Amino acid sequence: MQGTVRSFDQDTRSGTVFLDDGTVLEFGAPAFDAGPLRLLRTGQRVNLAMSGGEISYITLSTFPLP
Repeated sequence: MQGTVRSFDQDTRSGTVFLDDGTVLEFGAPAFDAGPLRLLRTGQRVNLAMSGGEISYITLSTFPLP
């Protein structure tokens, strides 16, 4: 699944993304920490992995999902 970064808090390592249909989803530090990223910027395209209805992994759209 892909989306666009809506917000990112570098201190808490959490944020929100817009899905392509406009839905806003939140992600927490565990999803961010699962990937190789150091930060995200508003407007970046990202790949998302979901587990149990929540984002479990987030990375840039140029990086593969695990």
